[in-house]
Amino acid sequence: MSVNNKSILEKANAAVTTGDNEGFLAYCTEDTVWTFVGEQSLHGKEAVREYMKKAYVEPPKFDIEEIIAEGNFVTALGKISMKNEEGELKHYSYCDVWKLRDGKLDVLKAFVIEA
Repeated sequence: MSVNNKSILEKANAAVTTGDNEGFLAYCTEDTVWTFVGEQSLHGKEAVREYMKKAYVEPPKFDIEEIIAEGNFVTALGKISMKNEEGELKHYSYCDVWKLRDGKLDVLKAFVIEA
């Protein structure tokens, strides 16, 4: 199961980096919960969809350094670059901890800091 869960995250991330937000969301549960530690929480696929429209002015670029899968959890560590609303390219270091349910991305706890 861990290998399959890792593959699910890799496929979902590949979709979002091409600008296919709906393709990414197809890998999420309807009641997905995303928590950006110290910032905000999103509840449900529609809230995530709206977040992605605003946050991903252009598709983000991921540099995944490690993906660790164990049971229903997948953790990704790396760097992400994306433009903000003013069009400035910003660079971040991140650690995403995902819990999967029934083969879909269900709960995210994201630690993101500007690099």
